[in-house]
Amino acid sequence: MKNLGIILIIVGALAQVLCALVPAMGDLADQNWYTWGALALIIVGLITHIVTNKKVD
Repeated sequence: MKNLGIILIIVGALAQVLCALVPAMGDLADQNWYTWGALALIIVGLITHIVTNKKVD
């Protein structure tokens, strides 16, 4: 549970990297929902990381 925030951040970042590097996913880069979804994962992951680490310590 303590690493859930970090995992969400990594998944969001990997989604962006895959979209940039894989040619077949290039069409997804033009769709705003994909970009906003990856951004939401990163932001939620950051908030989750902060909250869980304050509660655990």
